[in-house]
Amino acid sequence: MITVTKTFFPPIEEYTKQLERIWQNKWLTNRGELVLELEGKIKKYLDSTNILLMNNGTIPIQIALKVLGNGGEIITTPFSYVATSAAIFWENCAPVFVDIHPEYLTIDETKIESNISDKTTAILATHVFGNPCNIGAIENIAKKYNLKVIYDAAHAFGVTYNEQSIFNYGDVSTCSFHATKLFHTGEGGAIFSKDANLFHRLYYSHNFGHNGPLDFFGLGINGKISELQAAMGLAVFPYIETIIEERKKVVQFYNNNLNNNELHFLKLRENTKWNYSYYPVIFNDESVLLKVQNALTEEKIIPRRYFYPSLNTIKYINGEQMPVSESIASRILCLPLYVGLSKDELINICDIINKNLC
Repeated sequence: MITVTKTFFPPIEEYTKQLERIWQNKWLTNRGELVLELEGKIKKYLDSTNILLMNNGTIPIQIALKVLGNGGEIITTPFSYVATSAAIFWENCAPVFVDIHPEYLTIDETKIESNISDKTTAILATHVFGNPCNIGAIENIAKKYNLKVIYDAAHAFGVTYNEQSIFNYGDVSTCSFHATKLFHTGEGGAIFSKDANLFHRLYYSHNFGHNGPLDFFGLGINGKISELQAAMGLAVFPYIETIIEERKKVVQFYNNNLNNNELHFLKLRENTKWNYSYYPVIFNDESVLLKVQNALTEEKIIPRRYFYPSLNTIKYINGEQMPVSESIASRILCLPLYVGLSKDELINICDIINKNLC
């Protein structure tokens, strides 16, 4: 079976070496040696701002909203994974959806300002499939209205924009290190902030608010990553460039072999160095998508309708209509993309898609 993604497993002996360190240290959690080492390696690799590893990719969004959202309205995108909007509800804030750009698929910055009210406290925008939002425009709007900016950069590990790490933008950026991501810790995530005072709040918020064992800075929850997760990250980390290069080859094959006349593709924002995190294709209508999906499934090739449905249509959200997002969500399919896809498998995938486009 060919799935939409497969977890990259480092050589087991390399993972075992990291586990042996844990057994020697007798330290499983609470920011041990491996967590600190992995944070240092990632920070250096990304040339990024302050980084704090966490136990998954959703907790960082929730903490950012708790610290910066203040129970207000959050301008956000309907085209993202459900965790983005669910976190807003979970933190007792109210999502205000703004439709997306039909080519970049990120939030349409030209529609943000008209949706700001006196209750708006922050903008939570997603770098969709690792494709940056219009960061300059968003930051200008945020400054004009004194709003905080949180970027859901779950897909964006290794992406640079204007020659800077994508995580250096906004008041807070978050990332996922889930097993499906190109860099992973099995389950995990991270939060980034260039503001030292804000980073301090984020830090204690992920550790029950502790100020040492007997005092507390303030409110917090448990967002700590374990040494076991960090061990996986340290074993995967040396292969990150190989992972990106292998995924790039798959993307280039799709680009060269799919029927470009009948498909639409993600437009990368200018000045972006991409990470080849996903390969979405957009069909002319949903019926063609379903035909192609069924044909692939019959051959045990499992793509994913990612993101579907448009978040404004979920029952507990019941948002206003978002025509572009709803249209894209009904017509977009992410194709298999991972290290180890063979040329024969890719030829078969492309042949099936091309034959079923009409």
